[in-house]
Amino acid sequence: MNFLTSASDVVIEEDLKKFLAILLIALGASILPKIFVVLRQVPYTLLLLMVGLGLALVDVHLLDLSPGLILMVFLPPLLFEAGWNTRWSELRENILPCSFYAVGGVLLSIASVGWALHQFMNIPWMVSLLVGACLAATDSAAVIGLFRDVGAGNRLTTLLEGESLFNDGASVVAFGILVELALDPQPFQLSTAILDFFVVTGIGLGIGGIIGVCVAFLTQRYELGWVEQTLTLATAYGTYLLVEELGGSGVIGVVTAGLVIGNFSVQPGVAPVKRSTMIEFWEFAIFFVNSILFLLLGDQIHLPRLIQNIQTTSIAILAIILSRAIAIYGFSALSNWLHQAKIPWREQTVLWWSGLRGSVSIALALSIPVMVMGRSEIIANSFGVVWFTLLVQGLTTKLLLQKLNLLEDRSLLQQYIELIARRDALEQVLIHLMRPQQLNIDPTLHQSQREFVEQQLQQIQIDIIYMQEQHQQLQAFSLQQHQEEILSIESRIYTKFVQAGLLKKSLSPFMHKAFNEG
Repeated sequence: MNFLTSASDVVIEEDLKKFLAILLIALGASILPKIFVVLRQVPYTLLLLMVGLGLALVDVHLLDLSPGLILMVFLPPLLFEAGWNTRWSELRENILPCSFYAVGGVLLSIASVGWALHQFMNIPWMVSLLVGACLAATDSAAVIGLFRDVGAGNRLTTLLEGESLFNDGASVVAFGILVELALDPQPFQLSTAILDFFVVTGIGLGIGGIIGVCVAFLTQRYELGWVEQTLTLATAYGTYLLVEELGGSGVIGVVTAGLVIGNFSVQPGVAPVKRSTMIEFWEFAIFFVNSILFLLLGDQIHLPRLIQNIQTTSIAILAIILSRAIAIYGFSALSNWLHQAKIPWREQTVLWWSGLRGSVSIALALSIPVMVMGRSEIIANSFGVVWFTLLVQGLTTKLLLQKLNLLEDRSLLQQYIELIARRDALEQVLIHLMRPQQLNIDPTLHQSQREFVEQQLQQIQIDIIYMQEQHQQLQAFSLQQHQEEILSIESRIYTKFVQAGLLKKSLSPFMHKAFNEG
């Protein structure tokens, strides 16, 4: 029996069916690596891309969204999660090269793609520059997972994440300026454009920072998982809308808010607690958003049009690769000259090749208003470049890491962590076996269980000490884990007193001061 009576109800039902289809297709893509071993080394976004290509081949259309909703729906969660997951302590050490790569790389990408398409394909300047603006945003999500799986090194990962974080803001601001010029052509003045850039960026930084501090204070002070999830999701969208309403860059505001919330703690010197429920929530949110975006690759583009623009897409690909090389190697040289922490040429090469384009580029291309001249060509060329970077560069990044000998030996660290985990788990088991209620079971069985656990603990402790003696780098890891655990214990006690109303504000940890002095 169908209870739908109005046309709007029928439309809602159809939209729900489409969203259900997207979820089922995305889940199917995520299951494929479990079934086919050969796909386990392929990033999930690439699998979605392949599925989207399949949809394009059979001419299946899943979802229709107006261009104005694309940025508003998809960008806020993507940008917030990127900022929330970025560790400021690591980013701060590499903020100079990341800033160079982001701002300088965006300008070089836009200028290079715009000039190349106009010079070699006679495409109007505005269309060419808009293609460059869509493709200026790098996407680290497709390769960060690979970096962590194969052990590409923390600094390399931080550089790529930091660049992508700053890059998103700079590229979207530049994109917005160009779209306004396309809709309302006016004489271009460089000084005015630079002033507008700083104004919208400043508003985004200020409002995003204020919102981030307020939300971080609430989420760190009160331990309510479902409230924290709802509040951060509302923060992502609310910050974007508020900053845009005030004339600033919503993208900058969301990134700033996410960065503050993910790194600000009510207890100075102690890293904020990122609860497992929050991590799982944002993993699902990004999974859902990426699923829709990458499936839209096949849903919003026609292959004949993509093939028709293959020449211009090829020119854009070459311009992107060359401008990326100039940006990475050139700004790395400048950063090495100004900064003590040098970036070796091998890491520069990986940063150059792993400058993939993805979710943000797709969202920008689809968000171009329909009245902008050459919109379909901009989308076709942008999607073509995204496909190339994900399929070609994304699938060959691991091989490049191997050739440059940049893969760390993760087996040793993993073996050591497994021993630590077993020791901690068996210690808790032994505590449980020592409780009085355990005396109710058969004494012989109880004694044998205790002896077995104690023997295993003794052997594991011997193995841990042996590994520490043989591998000095494990001692530093153990010290870091030890300090973080102590700080966590002290901070949890202070938080309980604050939540109980016995303390008005959190206390500065003693142990943090002791570690710094030591």
